[in-house]
Amino acid sequence: MSEHNDAQKRILTKKWYLYLTEFFAGMSVMAVELGASRLLAPYFSSSQIVWTIIIGTIMIAMALGNVYGGRSADRHPDPDRLYGRMLIAAVWIAAIPFIGKLVIVGISALLVMTVSTNFLIWAAFLSCMIVFVYPLFLLGTVTPSLVKYTVSSLDDSGKTVGTLGAANTIGSIIGTFLPTFVSIPAVGTAATFVIFSGILLLLGIIYFVSVRRCAVKTVIAVILFAVCSVSALSIGFAFWEKHLTLEDESVYNYLQVQEDDDRVILSTNVLFGVQSVYIKDGSLTGMYYDYALAAPLMLEQQENLDLLVLGMGTGTYAAQCRRYFDGIRIEGVEIDEKITALAHKYFALPDDIPVTTYDGRAFLRGTDRKYDVIMVDAYQDITIPFQMSSQEFFRSVRSHLKENGIMIVNMNMISDAPDGINAYLQDTIASVFGYVYTADVSRATNRELFASCNPEMLNNLRQNLENVKQPELREMMQQVYSVLVPYSGGGRILTDDRAPVELLGMQTIDAMISEELAYYRKKFKEKGIQGLME
Repeated sequence: MSEHNDAQKRILTKKWYLYLTEFFAGMSVMAVELGASRLLAPYFSSSQIVWTIIIGTIMIAMALGNVYGGRSADRHPDPDRLYGRMLIAAVWIAAIPFIGKLVIVGISALLVMTVSTNFLIWAAFLSCMIVFVYPLFLLGTVTPSLVKYTVSSLDDSGKTVGTLGAANTIGSIIGTFLPTFVSIPAVGTAATFVIFSGILLLLGIIYFVSVRRCAVKTVIAVILFAVCSVSALSIGFAFWEKHLTLEDESVYNYLQVQEDDDRVILSTNVLFGVQSVYIKDGSLTGMYYDYALAAPLMLEQQENLDLLVLGMGTGTYAAQCRRYFDGIRIEGVEIDEKITALAHKYFALPDDIPVTTYDGRAFLRGTDRKYDVIMVDAYQDITIPFQMSSQEFFRSVRSHLKENGIMIVNMNMISDAPDGINAYLQDTIASVFGYVYTADVSRATNRELFASCNPEMLNNLRQNLENVKQPELREMMQQVYSVLVPYSGGGRILTDDRAPVELLGMQTIDAMISEELAYYRKKFKEKGIQGLME
């Protein structure tokens, strides 16, 4: 026992090791927080609502950990307890990519059956509480415990506590940048959890080896860590899918490519939605891209048009316009360069269509070019960039259109609620453009909006239909023409200062869940979770 106490005193006198513990604890907390956002985003989106839930949950866990850690250090000033908690936290964090995905899907399935309002909030909150609170509670005990071990006298207590705080802050800063710009893009979310949990495990191992204690517990922790790490790296976000062509992550998105004999599709959300599609035989997609082809026909002439796509994706709309409109010049803007790379590899995007890796609104600020048609396709579920939904943004789009040019906006949540996201977007657009028409996409949740300052846009479409040579396009355009509805604006305006798009989108999702609840309950009753995935 005295040998253990002597070894413990020796390591406690090496304050650099305690500062190192504080540094890596702070780093790991931020890495877990950023990893949490990436773990939840493919299921619940990366909206401000989800970020708020993550930050709030983590702050609760850290606060509780601070209180418990301080009291525990006063009652039992034994570093064995602190480093034992770090071993547990390391194993738990390593297990998150495996267990966490099962928990998220399980909670989502349960809530779809029981909750019809605030589904997103409840699902994300409960997932965070179950998956992240305990390990971050344990990491929250680090700072007060280390204060107890490092402060040797009141004479230097301020300096010591300040140094600990600085070590934690510097670690947190590095833990903020490393996952976002290095580990997640390079090796993915699961490996990021494993890397930072491995650091915590190593700190605990070094301590217990130094004090020659808890050899059995340390070995068990190492074995559990190894098992959890292998499991974490072996399960994907869409773990029920058996035939994915690609599952990857970028700085901005989860990426899933599926391919069959007829088409290739890209999804950036695990549970629903298709962001891009490539039809191998060159036919129409049967999706909203087909409806958007009406925009060039709303112009008086279709020769040598200039098209800009904000939210290029893999170029589905661009490729269709190239196929049906001779001489059209196309330019795309896509913030995620990995998606652009996938466009060339899997989706046959022509190499002569330039794609700029940039934010759509920032791109408009940096160019003087004007276009005949501008397609805005940057909205995913409730992840609507507020800066691309405001009156100021749509004014910028209008200023980059040629005389009588057309803007198309893909709104992917059909809703006629008077206080829903579409009502706000439509009113905002109508405050900028004199003429607005909408068309709901058949058998989909998309609504296409066409806006212009040209009063003849609808007449042009009707007249140009007679000159469309391709039968499949003519039939599609006749269908679009038949469902176009004129829209008169109201007073629900989104601005750069006030654009609560996440809350409005969440309300729309709640309404959609309420409508679909009976269907999903039946699926769940018949086939369980697999039925929901299908």
